[in-house]
Amino acid sequence: AAMRHLPYFCRGEVVKGFGRGSKELGIPTANFSEQVVESFPSDISNGVYYGWACVGNGDVHKMVLSIGWNPFYKNIKKSAETHIIHAFKDDFYGEVLSIVIIGYIRSEKNFSSLEALVSAIQEDIEEAKRQLDLPEHLKLKDDNFFRLPEGKTVKH
Repeated sequence: AAMRHLPYFCRGEVVKGFGRGSKELGIPTANFSEQVVESFPSDISNGVYYGWACVGNGDVHKMVLSIGWNPFYKNIKKSAETHIIHAFKDDFYGEVLSIVIIGYIRSEKNFSSLEALVSAIQEDIEEAKRQLDLPEHLKLKDDNFFRLPEGKTVKH
């Protein structure tokens, strides 16, 4: 079921997450609100995906997305956390994040240690970079979806 909905276009406001990505993992993530997560197709598989992401009207960057309950952290609410493969100078809470989910990397799983989790995420990032360099994936980087009309904001 993972692939049936792809590519999947999604846009929403960046909200504060659990504060773990940057602090514990060294891998900052942008989190969508519960409403955005609940709007995903109900049968989209939990797991790790790759695609393109854009903050506001900024540049489009490669990204890795985790959808699910993060078994390592035993979340009680489903989350969608986007790691944009780019170093941003500042936080962008409240900004509009537009993503296109293109492909599926792996299912969600638990890890025996924080190190094992970080190592798996690094492998996911490398896989995403490889996949997104393919011509059929590169073309979505320039999709008009990423061009927000001037003054467009997202309904909260």
